[in-house]
Amino acid sequence: MAVVNRRIVLAARPHGEPKPEHFRLEEGRTPVPKAGEVLLRTRWLSLDPYMRGRMSAAKSYAKPVELGDTMVGQTVSEVVASENPAFAEGDLVLSNSGWQEFAISDGRDLRRLDPADGPPSQFLGILGMPGMTAYTGLLEIGRPRPGETVVVAAAAGPVGSLVGQIARIKGARAVGIAGGAEKCAYLTETLGFDAAVDHRAGDFAEALARACPDGIDVYFENVGGAVFDAVLPLFNDFARMPVCGLVADYNLSELPSGPDRSPVLMRAILTKRLTLRGFIVWDFASMQDDFLRDVGGWLRAGRVKAREDVVEGLDNAPAAFAGMLKGANFGKLVVKVS
Repeated sequence: MAVVNRRIVLAARPHGEPKPEHFRLEEGRTPVPKAGEVLLRTRWLSLDPYMRGRMSAAKSYAKPVELGDTMVGQTVSEVVASENPAFAEGDLVLSNSGWQEFAISDGRDLRRLDPADGPPSQFLGILGMPGMTAYTGLLEIGRPRPGETVVVAAAAGPVGSLVGQIARIKGARAVGIAGGAEKCAYLTETLGFDAAVDHRAGDFAEALARACPDGIDVYFENVGGAVFDAVLPLFNDFARMPVCGLVADYNLSELPSGPDRSPVLMRAILTKRLTLRGFIVWDFASMQDDFLRDVGGWLRAGRVKAREDVVEGLDNAPAAFAGMLKGANFGKLVVKVS
């Protein structure tokens, strides 16, 4: 058993983009489990955009990470020592161990994983929180109907890619927005999207309008910013917009300059009778069994696919995380810790 536990803590709160100086790698003794506890070794760490919000002290739906505390994050971990009769050494579990190599748990936050259900890292992606975010947000808020047009931003990421595939399964037309020709080709050629639009292109707004000749009925928002500006004029009457993320704004330290455009948005909401609803995945915790049944079944049947972007080593998590916020990842970003 290793006696050193390495962890990455929040060293300073960023104002703008996270940089190396906002993180610190620390070493300490590996903890020893007490009665009722287990010692977990992190195998896979999930990196997700929501973590940027947890680095801020601003009030939000969850408590911020305190300075000097381990960065939060979901993990796939192995039980390496157990004083809890519910878990045995060698068990693989879904945990919230954060950015560290070892962690203690009393077992209440753990979910045992069966390796026969698929590669363990998929429980941080398509079979985990991002997959359930796509499933619940689209089906409970977006409610796509056959023949409608569903548009999703950050479509090559773990949430957006599944949103588009589920839209197709439900008989809707799927249009993805992504950054770069390679990601757009992946959406149409590998995942079966009906169209893909590059938000980096100079004619992005015009290209999106061409891809949505009948307007937009459901827009799954992951980005905000200029992408939403191009979407807003294309909404049909009674369109629905699940608001999952606003990654374009996460690094802002002040409001963008320019005229107040909220009257444009509010008028569209009124005259087109739009439904906009923000959500956090665990608002729909009661749907977890349905999600695992449906998405697990579709995955086994080959009706949905997933792509991972794997980073090797805990040391590389900060740089990978910063890159993700700029769209550098291609697929679900995970760190192979050990």
